[in-house]
Amino acid sequence: MELSGDLKCLSPPELRLLFRRNVSGIIKTTGLAEGYMQANVVILPNHLADDFEAFCQSNPASLPLLYRSQSGETSCPPLARHADIRTDMSQYCVYEKGQLVKTVSSLQSYTDQARNASDQQDVHHGHQWSDMVCFYLGCSFGFEGRLKTAGVPIRNVEQGRNVSMYRTAVPCIPAGVFSCPVVVSMRPVPAEKLDAAVEVSHLSPLAHGAPIHIGEPAVLGIQDLCRPDYGDRLELQPGDVPVFWACGVTAIQAIRSTKPLLAFSHSPGSMFLTDIPNSSTSIISPPSDSRNTPYIKPNPELIPLCILVSHKPLLYSLASQRAVSRIRDLERIIGEDPGQRGIQVLCTQDELLRSSLALSHSSSVAITTGFPAHYMHRYLHHKEAMEFIQCPPDETDGSPGAIAMATMLLSLGKQVTMVTDRRALEMNQAIIDEAVKTGVLKTAIPLVTFEDCGPDAALHFLCHHGDPSKPRYDHLVAIERSGRAEDGNYYNMRGVNIKHLVDPIDDLFIAAKDIPGIITTGIGDGGNELGMGKLKETVKNLMPNGSLIACDVPADYAITAGVSNWGGYAVACGLYLLHTCPSHQRYLKKGIGQEAPPPQEQLRDWIANLPSVDKEESFLSTLVRFGIRSGKTGHLAMEVDGLTFHPTHSDIITRLLEVTQGSTSQNP
Repeated sequence: MELSGDLKCLSPPELRLLFRRNVSGIIKTTGLAEGYMQANVVILPNHLADDFEAFCQSNPASLPLLYRSQSGETSCPPLARHADIRTDMSQYCVYEKGQLVKTVSSLQSYTDQARNASDQQDVHHGHQWSDMVCFYLGCSFGFEGRLKTAGVPIRNVEQGRNVSMYRTAVPCIPAGVFSCPVVVSMRPVPAEKLDAAVEVSHLSPLAHGAPIHIGEPAVLGIQDLCRPDYGDRLELQPGDVPVFWACGVTAIQAIRSTKPLLAFSHSPGSMFLTDIPNSSTSIISPPSDSRNTPYIKPNPELIPLCILVSHKPLLYSLASQRAVSRIRDLERIIGEDPGQRGIQVLCTQDELLRSSLALSHSSSVAITTGFPAHYMHRYLHHKEAMEFIQCPPDETDGSPGAIAMATMLLSLGKQVTMVTDRRALEMNQAIIDEAVKTGVLKTAIPLVTFEDCGPDAALHFLCHHGDPSKPRYDHLVAIERSGRAEDGNYYNMRGVNIKHLVDPIDDLFIAAKDIPGIITTGIGDGGNELGMGKLKETVKNLMPNGSLIACDVPADYAITAGVSNWGGYAVACGLYLLHTCPSHQRYLKKGIGQEAPPPQEQLRDWIANLPSVDKEESFLSTLVRFGIRSGKTGHLAMEVDGLTFHPTHSDIITRLLEVTQGSTSQNP
């Protein structure tokens, strides 16, 4: 029902007094006491209290602990003056052995029964009020007023309903006897207001903080948005995106899972109204009791931005403004064009950012590279060996960037597979083995080929048993990989057809477009590389031979670089920046666990797996020993695309690392 203006204007103490007298007729508190924090309440036997506090501390996004009472305490001085938790909420839930047995408007009778029971065992399993401990937990209702001020519509208030709440498939971190799945609240937010909603809630850490997921509900294990487990169904308006916050009803789920003999809670949506302004980031005048959780005021520089990552499924991600700014710096560096090939016309802002975010969310990545630029060269005189050696047609651009990405992805715990042409399988396996031996690559990675053996070959390659609901990979990356042109052929920059040297790996990118959950990235420096079909019209109109050579196969993200290897280095650096970004890591982990910088040992491992001048020089020398030459000149030398490693490539790597490792001492 729509709240009257008179009720909306009442202060928290005035509303608590109405609840105490049981005369308000109000059940849900959304839209009330605007400007003040509201609290979830759980009341447990004191023998469970320490375990539950540890559970809160392990899951602070879901259970931001505002205050823990003493046993039998009915007041909460840090949160509200002259309050009585037994009477000052509109509705309570009563649980016996984890089962909801009834809802009541007061818990006064339970203290009266305990008093009347005298020395006899009382009717509620021996628990008296003096045995009970109250926990007050932050609630997202507390930032609804600030959302409204920021211009974000509050659909549940507009529709006169409670928020929708859902059990997820995301497990909380267990503590003591407590374990349960995370419960989330959902508010529909217009896409253009997502940044505002994220900023407001990020600055309200005591009210669950920023969202833990934005987009497709199934990512959280929610199968039907129309059937909430708690609260009311909300109608999404055109242009709305479902936004999910960690929810204090997780505590109720914990009661149901743990099954204490007797417990109480607020009724979902019927919160305890505190006297604390919702702008607070710490409890006013906290008692000396160290059991109350300390909170650190959020750093405004770490306010997350909301970035669209995928339409299939719909997925947004979060990263701090500082991390986003640095990744954009990386993108500007790799967009330089010392070879004067005119590639700036292909550069599109934030392709690197979105691809890096998608890769950060991934678990299994397939990377492909290989551009047979030297189709006519079969043998070359090797001056040092004084003999002719057989030369592969491949160039020195592509493999270094692929290995740099693979190394960082492995360091972050992702599965990585390399996909290559059949003609190059043996050589690339030997190169991978050498990269592991020299320490350039962290560990050996699977190397596979793809053959077109039927209409469903790509589907069976990408998905277990050819089932689109069970993708084997969630991200495909092509870097300096020959891309199929509009006429079905493959062309180098000079317009020569090299189709006979290229396997149809393009088919994997084409098939991935119709498989939800697989995102694709193409990295190139000319427009004829796999994935650059996203920029096909620009390539046709503005690049030399563009109407002939332009790749026709698009990727979701097309990263343009002066040299494709640089794009691979930048992706590795972008992943490092995201994994040292607290805002992104919290979102990636769905709010589970304490927010803390990565352990020093882990941080050192990530740094060691960034590209470096020494590693990239070592790997390039390995390629030269295998007879792989510069793409533009055909030189068997320490150069890529006609640019010598020193000073051009070494300078780019150094500058990328300067941007990236500026975050080591101060997380982005």
